[in-house]
Formats: sequence, C-alpha cells, structure tokens
Amino acid sequence: MIHEIIPVGVLQCNCSIFGDEQTREAVVVDPGDETAAILARLAKHGLRVTAIIITHAHIDHIGGAARLKAATGAPVYMNADDQELYDHLDEQAGWLGMATPSRTTVDVPIREGDSISPGGTEFRFLHTPGHTQGSVSVWIPAENKLVAGDTLFRDSIGRTDLPGGDYRQILRSIHTKLLALPEETIVIPGHGEQTTIGREKERNPFLRE
Repeated sequence: MIHEIIPVGVLQCNCSIFGDEQTREAVVVDPGDETAAILARLAKHGLRVTAIIITHAHIDHIGGAARLKAATGAPVYMNADDQELYDHLDEQAGWLGMATPSRTTVDVPIREGDSISPGGTEFRFLHTPGHTQGSVSVWIPAENKLVAGDTLFRDSIGRTDLPGGDYRQILRSIHTKLLALPEETIVIPGHGEQTTIGREKERNPFLRE
C-alpha cells in the first residue's frame, strides 16, 4: 500500500495518504491545511479519495477538510463527540491568529469498532478520548500501522489542557486501546516522529507513572 505523510500547516500536522496500488482508492487522514499539496501528491500516484478521516476536530487536523471534500467529493468521517469543537472553528482560528477556514458537513460519524476497507484493506477505528472527547485512532492491521492523531506521541502523549481534554481519560485510552496492539506496530502521531507501541511501552515517561 502507498503511504505518504505530509506535514501541513503552521503546526505541521502529519497528514497521511494511504492508497491501494490496484484499485487506486485512497484515504486521507487529517488534512489540516495545504490542500493543494495533498491533491498534488494524490495526482502523482493517480489516486482517487474515497474517505477523509478526521482523528479529532482541532483546526490543525481538520482545517482543510472542506476544501479537500469539495475537490474530491469524498465523504468526511469524524466522531460526533467532537462536533462542538468543529462548530467553534472560528474560536480555534483566533487562538492561532489565522483566518477561519471553511467548514463542511460530517458525512459519517465514527464509532468504536467501525471500519472501512478501501481496496480491501481494513482501517479500524478506535475511540480514544482524552485529548478531545471525540478523538479516534486508526488501526490498519495489514500494514501494522496506527494513526494515533494527538493521543500518543514519541515519548509523550496529547495535551489535555484544552476544551474537552481529560488527563486520566487519555491515559486510560492509551493503556486499554493502544498498548494492547502488537509491540511492533508503527505509530504515526499527529505531529513529529514515528514510533512503535513497544518503544512507548518501554520509554514513554507518561506511561510508566
């Protein structure tokens, strides 16, 4: 499977493009900004977007969703518990001193255990609240990869001091949902370097308290 990671926007959110080599169906996760760059990468591989997945509704992860949907016609997937955050996108833009991006309708509410299978590869949704109430992670068993949004980072975890954050909850989500995955699972966090589940079990100071 094709997998491209493009850091986008002022906060360099890791936007992931997954594409099936046979069907050319693609999934884009967290198109926070720089829609033109995302579309260019899709065109390079001849990919057709069939789903736009949002791990959580912070502006740096969802800011470009409306533009990408308008360009591709693909449905937007997001957990309904983050709808209120998305409804206040203008306030989030104010925090960063940027213009408010256009908004779009969320087409498919993500629920725990739901999955999609573009090109026959399963993308399984895990509800991992704590950074926000609607935070989700995307587990792709056949690729041995986890797109963790801002729930788990290399040597760190997502911040919980913003609206909807809960420190005990994010630790519970990580311990019960993410650390239960195979240790060799590659973790693509919302920002920064990749890691593995095994590495974070061993070295992440937040998970050894």
